[in-house]
Amino acid sequence: MQAGVRKAERAEIRIETLIEIATLYYYDDVTQEELSRRFSLSRAKVGRLLKRARTDGLVEIRVHQPPAVGAELEQEFTRRFGIDRLLVSIDHRDPVAQRNAVAALVASHLERTLTGGSIVAVGMGRNVAAVADTHGGKARGSTIFICAIGGSQRAGEHMNPDHICRRLAARFGGESETLYAPALVTNAELRAELYRNETVKLTLDRARRANVALIGVGDLSEESNMVRMGWFSPEEIAEARVAGTIGDTMGYDFIDIHGQPANTGMQGRVIGLSRQDLERIPDVIAIASENTKAPAILGALRTGAIDTLATSFTNAHTILRLDDATRSPPAP
Repeated sequence: MQAGVRKAERAEIRIETLIEIATLYYYDDVTQEELSRRFSLSRAKVGRLLKRARTDGLVEIRVHQPPAVGAELEQEFTRRFGIDRLLVSIDHRDPVAQRNAVAALVASHLERTLTGGSIVAVGMGRNVAAVADTHGGKARGSTIFICAIGGSQRAGEHMNPDHICRRLAARFGGESETLYAPALVTNAELRAELYRNETVKLTLDRARRANVALIGVGDLSEESNMVRMGWFSPEEIAEARVAGTIGDTMGYDFIDIHGQPANTGMQGRVIGLSRQDLERIPDVIAIASENTKAPAILGALRTGAIDTLATSFTNAHTILRLDDATRSPPAP
């Protein structure tokens, strides 16, 4: 028996067998122990195969919360911040699982709302990238996904806007367009010069006509993209924090907790759309799953540029408490 198990362990599992095992487990409530006996596999092997079925997209698990659970929160966010909708995920201990859960909500929203001829301006970062990696159906019609920020080698291929646009186009159906410019330059003068470049100007003008924008909300924690990629020196980051900078809307604008432009030398060095550009896009979707980002999310909401917020329940409740604690008193 043990020899047979070891032989089965070594054998390559066919896709048909993997689907059969997943179907029995998730639909027919067959236990892993029974599957182990039925297919002459170890319990550990069965567990790995079920995990592989989820990773490969053969199995998609969605927890459907009752509409009333998030409705009250959404109404409060709409009232306080003037957003159109709140996409709120159940909480996960694992940050990757949390990011994927929030991304799945955004993907479902895009599947429902994207139509033929839609244009999506696309940012960079882990939360935006996670939307491209979800599994599901195509959107209706062909969509153009345009990079709304330049590229960076330090970001890595997976999180670069160009690569994200390509994956989004494959995931939802459509085409992608690259912004041929660096994400970060050394000074505002060079930035202004690049904005006058014909190729850069043409792509950004198209991005400004987008129906939807997918952006991340950054903070200045040690885990933030800008800190990890070394875009700015530790001294610049420290000075920005002291000056009241709490985050950014995907590198476009550094902001304080009241949503006002931060007084920092890091401002004005990123090639991409501005806050004013975002304000003209009908559905700006801000995606932020990390529980360190509540202050930055609050600042982003207070800019008035956000139409849809996708985050976790914990973040949503923390944002409301922070809003109560930091709201400016009414003028006498």
